[in-house]
Amino acid sequence: MTQTYRLAEVFNQQQTLIATVEQDERTAYFYIRPAEPFRGQFAVRGCWLRNLLPAPAQEDSEAMAQGIPPLLSAEYCRTLEAEPILHPAGLQVIWTPGDDGAALWYQGQLLAVIPGWSLYQDKQVSFSAGCIKENRLTAPLGSASTNSWYARAEKDRLFWRDWQDAQPWEGIQREMLRCYEAQYGESLKYYAIDQGSWPPMAISQHYHQGNWYFLTLGMSIRPMPWIDFLYKDKDAADHRRIELAMAIDGEVMSEENAVQMASALASFAHFPWARLSWLGEGHTLSSAVAPIGFEGFLLSATLGDSFTLPPREGEKVTLLWATPVTAAEQEFVEQEPQGGLQLVERLTEAGCNPVFRARPELVDPPAG
Repeated sequence: MTQTYRLAEVFNQQQTLIATVEQDERTAYFYIRPAEPFRGQFAVRGCWLRNLLPAPAQEDSEAMAQGIPPLLSAEYCRTLEAEPILHPAGLQVIWTPGDDGAALWYQGQLLAVIPGWSLYQDKQVSFSAGCIKENRLTAPLGSASTNSWYARAEKDRLFWRDWQDAQPWEGIQREMLRCYEAQYGESLKYYAIDQGSWPPMAISQHYHQGNWYFLTLGMSIRPMPWIDFLYKDKDAADHRRIELAMAIDGEVMSEENAVQMASALASFAHFPWARLSWLGEGHTLSSAVAPIGFEGFLLSATLGDSFTLPPREGEKVTLLWATPVTAAEQEFVEQEPQGGLQLVERLTEAGCNPVFRARPELVDPPAG
């Protein structure tokens, strides 16, 4: 009976995924496993690391049939001889800032990468330094010049080093507040919403031309999950990073009530990473602090004021405005193809902007 030893176990920031390195007397593998709440949603992703026995000439079908990690066959291996066992002290797992993929470093060298977007498809995808030809267990890691995921792993390592050593939040915070204050005047109040964990996030409150404005800072530090899978190549960079905003007519709500309504942004700001999901144009989110008569909020960049946010890591940051929607409108969004975009269009045609005030319902209520 093969005895497997777990050499490393590292949770991601949100405790939604677990990266492990496991080794027996035959092989070593790197895995990303979903935490308990996500096991029905995502499959385990694995990456062969090295053979600890000589590489077989043929596929290790016997091991596969027995349900144990297979050796990688010779035609795919950089080294045909048995490689040394891995030692736990030399291992370092580095998660992507988006929290859904990870790289494995060993004694300072990049050993393997499992990209986050591999979670969202059926095909197994990983890259191993010990591999020279793509196969169903893994693909070649190559170098930074031949594989963008190698280059990204190096960039992620420097990213985390900066946050450990330089603490760039003060500069990001100052830059974003300047941007918001140029639009809506002085920041009157500032609410930390990061719950004491990374990344730092906050809401800035403003009063401008009779309206209350609330805008998040810090969401854009992290790219959202799913985006690299949904958008390809350069398009992904236009959708990875967001901030959220809300505007409320000062004659409709007191400051106290406006602050309570805007507290929805505090929970929404954690949503993509806590749920391994993403937010974009036309998405809706339920909320217990939606105003009376409304069920949740619709997110839209096109409904809101148009101004450019500071880029993050060289990528565009989109500001999504949260506007209240009724239960019937939310049901319409969930049931109709492109329902969210249709509702945004109806709101635009009705002359609605992101500032919350009384308006008619824009869909027919459900039949009796």
